[in-house]
Amino acid sequence: MTSLLTRRDVLRSTVAASTAAILSATARKATAAPKRLADAGWCWDGQGFNGGVDPSIFGAGEGARWFGLDRECFMFHPNNSLAMEKLRGFKEVVCEISKWKVRRCENGVAHFLDGTIQTKIEEAAMVGRLSKDYPIISGAIDDDLLGIIKREKLKPEQYAAVHAALKKNNPGLRLWTVVYTHELAKESWAGFEPYMDIVHLWEWDASRLPELPRHIDRCREIFPGKPINLGCYLRDFTKKQGVAMDMLKVQWELVRKYVADATIEGYSILGGFLVDMHPEQATWVRDFIRANS
Repeated sequence: MTSLLTRRDVLRSTVAASTAAILSATARKATAAPKRLADAGWCWDGQGFNGGVDPSIFGAGEGARWFGLDRECFMFHPNNSLAMEKLRGFKEVVCEISKWKVRRCENGVAHFLDGTIQTKIEEAAMVGRLSKDYPIISGAIDDDLLGIIKREKLKPEQYAAVHAALKKNNPGLRLWTVVYTHELAKESWAGFEPYMDIVHLWEWDASRLPELPRHIDRCREIFPGKPINLGCYLRDFTKKQGVAMDMLKVQWELVRKYVADATIEGYSILGGFLVDMHPEQATWVRDFIRANS
């Protein structure tokens, strides 16, 4: 059972978050960009069933390896020792704490996003404890955060407890928070910024990918000094089909540029579970990464 966080834990996390933001800004200026595009890459892996997605032959860790990446976003499944044993060999793993779960339906199972503050705290604490035995764990991902903030009517002081729970057993862990480009309004995130260690930025509408440069600029204005990990879809969920190849290529040319000039800390592919559903897009991305690594 997860132990209750004390007020001191939360205050310590708040101070650590403020310090980390300052250090992060300094580190970004001092750290050279990766020489290989693959070195900045992550892949979302796990069985994702929402958005019209078919079951995949690719499971945890398998998409990242297929793309030639050493870093894994472990999604949609319980965070436990069995999972981490399967992921041994990766340089880094971040674990999803939102938390995506499955419910029984007429013909099988369907995904839903739990999102309650208690679940987030418990999952964050679990990841923190696991990281002591599995040092490949470097952080946690909180998916669809703003939607959950609105749905659950979360306040920044409540969310501080998630950040504190993650870092209680391992202060070096970082909390990735999903932000969509259409959510880049400063007032939406007021008070939450100290607890967002990495901004995991996504463009939901593939037709708007050419507008990424201004969205990146806006993101840096709202979250100054915060590292950005740029999300890259294989599937256009708005059209329920693979991302149009011309738009895919636009995004990946920007990814190459932004990694090279350290505008972004890294990128994430969504996801391994779509490789067999959208093989044209997936193969092109894999070849692009290889050609630039």
